[in-house]
Amino acid sequence: MILIDRFLSDEQDPKAVEKVLGKLNDMLTSNEELIYMAVQKKPAVNLLPDCIAVSNKRIFYCEPGNFGITMNFKDISWKSIKEVSFKEELFGSKFICVPLHGENIITEYIPKVQARKLYQAAYEQLESFKEQQRQLDLEERRSSTSPVTVNTLPTPEPVEEEPQAFFSQPLAAPIIQAEEPEDETTLKLRKLKSLYDKHLITQEEYEAKKADILDSL
Repeated sequence: MILIDRFLSDEQDPKAVEKVLGKLNDMLTSNEELIYMAVQKKPAVNLLPDCIAVSNKRIFYCEPGNFGITMNFKDISWKSIKEVSFKEELFGSKFICVPLHGENIITEYIPKVQARKLYQAAYEQLESFKEQQRQLDLEERRSSTSPVTVNTLPTPEPVEEEPQAFFSQPLAAPIIQAEEPEDETTLKLRKLKSLYDKHLITQEEYEAKKADILDSL
């Protein structure tokens, strides 16, 4: 049984709260708990106010019908809500619920204090739901990610060497040309040039000896 006193902390209409709680008590699912309730307060006549209740699973919109004889209930789950907000006006505030699909749900004449607390409760539950969804999505991505395998290069197949022919032609041996030995005249000229290069004889002596050697041919 839901205790009514906890929903009268901000001057909510006791009769409206009691009537709505009696209906909501039968509508709550397992592990569902009401967190806050705001009651509409119209500036002139407030005989049939609307109520908004926030639970840990959804938002309830409670509208009296048939002159208060019946109650119409609509609810929207947190997974279907994009965001919530409120706007203070001259007479109370507007509480705005923006669904993922469809038009915004706007409830006017909510007392300012109740609108602030209603928004706080709804915002906290919506963020909590979004965080749970983020964690679930993260776990699903982790579980669906296959382990990384290292690509290994295929082992090359051994290449069979072709057997050499038994009767193979021998390689041609390189031809080495033997140098002809220098004759005596060439050796004399080479030695003479070496003496001149080492400055052991003068140019005149070099030219004279060179002429003698060439004349001897």
